[in-house]
Amino acid sequence: MSIVAENLGWRIGSKRVLEGVSLAVEPGKTLGLLGPNGSGKTTLLRLLAGLRSPHSGRVLLDGNEIGALNRRKVASRVAFVEQHASTNANIPVIEVVKLGRFPHRSLFSGWTLADQEAVENALERVGIADKRDRNWQSLSGGERQRVHIARALAQAPSELILDEPTNHLDIEHQIALMRLVAGLPLTSVIALHDLNHAAMFCDSLIVLDSGRIVAAGRPREELTEELLLSVFRVETRIEFDSDQDRPRIRYLR
Repeated sequence: MSIVAENLGWRIGSKRVLEGVSLAVEPGKTLGLLGPNGSGKTTLLRLLAGLRSPHSGRVLLDGNEIGALNRRKVASRVAFVEQHASTNANIPVIEVVKLGRFPHRSLFSGWTLADQEAVENALERVGIADKRDRNWQSLSGGERQRVHIARALAQAPSELILDEPTNHLDIEHQIALMRLVAGLPLTSVIALHDLNHAAMFCDSLIVLDSGRIVAAGRPREELTEELLLSVFRVETRIEFDSDQDRPRIRYLR
């Protein structure tokens, strides 16, 4: 397993945000992280990316505790895209994406053909190549999100962690992005609000409620009407595609 979490706990003062969270992400697969607002999804992603240190438990990257690894080494492997990623400087899109190459370059190394190819490929993959020369401040919220995903891909990571990346995207780009992530030869962990996106594109799921894991496994096994009522407080009907593998969720009045 490339990323393993063992009995993670995190709190703010006396408030428990996460408690007893353990998981293992299968290499090359997409793990979907579900849960209502305040369930601890973003905190868990930050712990998995090594951006925070747990108050209890540990995160392992290929068997090594992530907090003990060199930060540049972690950054060269793990790319994290925040839910509300921002860039303060009003610079061209291509310069934002180029920032993804930073972990792979030394202080005095020049820009290489490999760097340029990684950036060009990332721009094409997220469908933003035609805006490469646009200034950051002129972009819509959805376009900015796609640029930050391109920056993560330019990083050439082995593990990709995304916090609700389909926010601000229209439906066409939501589906395109989910197909892209699911088809990448990477280990991906992605927090989602859309349950049908999780069912369609994720190999496995973790469902959080009040900082604890309440379900873990394949979408067809874990996305039940009972679970969705208990965790998300919605009445649903679960249907399956022709091969009975992927559930489809219908919301009832």
